[in-house]
Amino acid sequence: MNTAADDGSPLFMAVSGSVRHLFQLLKCINFATKAHVRITPEGLRFTVEESRVIQGTAFLEKKLFTSYTYAPPADSQGEDNDEADDTAVFQISLTALLETLQIFGVNEAKDRWAGRDPVYRGISGALGSDGKPAAFGNQALRMTGVCRLSYAAKGEPLCVVLEEGGVTTICEMVTYEAEEQDEIPLQRDALALKIIMRSSWLYDAVNELSSTSPSRLTIAASPSAPYLVLSCNGPVGSAAVEFGKDQQLLETFQVPNRTVNTYKHSLIRSASRAMLIASKVSIRGDAQGVLSLQFMIEVEGPLGVGVSFVDFRFVPFLPEEDEDDQTATTI
Repeated sequence: MNTAADDGSPLFMAVSGSVRHLFQLLKCINFATKAHVRITPEGLRFTVEESRVIQGTAFLEKKLFTSYTYAPPADSQGEDNDEADDTAVFQISLTALLETLQIFGVNEAKDRWAGRDPVYRGISGALGSDGKPAAFGNQALRMTGVCRLSYAAKGEPLCVVLEEGGVTTICEMVTYEAEEQDEIPLQRDALALKIIMRSSWLYDAVNELSSTSPSRLTIAASPSAPYLVLSCNGPVGSAAVEFGKDQQLLETFQVPNRTVNTYKHSLIRSASRAMLIASKVSIRGDAQGVLSLQFMIEVEGPLGVGVSFVDFRFVPFLPEEDEDDQTATTI
């Protein structure tokens, strides 16, 4: 294997002073067992998809790590420009990786309610109610837990080393050859809607609609009232949640024309965890109805409190499918 690491050093190495933010970000996209991993000079990109109708991506930027080293494969430098790629790609069991990261116990109860507070504390409890570092945050406690990641070469395991309180755990995660994966396309130059709002409000709306046990969720946006409506029908009734255009409610509202699209409710619910711990969400939809939910999540890194992004994309039901479903319900 010809790599830039012919001297024996791994292709990729990274060290993080906190396992918590790695676990919480990856947990957001834990709706499938395997993840597509791409190592780049800028960070780690984990992508999960299901039946090509939902895709979730968590990007762990290099700034989240105290050290980050990646040497692209040497053989990629000899490829044609059209095929040259400075990334390493493989698949891994996301379920196994999450289990490994919580070997020393990641307390999720604290984070589950942090997103409900008017002053968001981030997934590591980094901020107190006054916006200052929390008394029990990683910075104040000087937590010594360390996570080391390394990847020697193509086909080799992803090595995860966890150190805490003088105890060291070494796990070698089997990597698989990456299957061809195409990103669900979002036509950014043909957006039908772009809305930015507090993520907790979207969580509340979706959670409220779930009480009707629906199979589908419809999102309607219009330049005139009602501006944003989430609605659904289920075996126990129908429900709808309307949002006004007040800037304190919808920070950004760009909807040139009325647009209505329907999605599988259970798939939207797959993003619930990200809705709960994120501070803001950007809702975008293109002319084809593809929906993007991009969540901004505050995390505590070596340089202080920063932000990371988790992105979900959903494919809508075709109008014909929606009509057939409504007809079957009526009959």
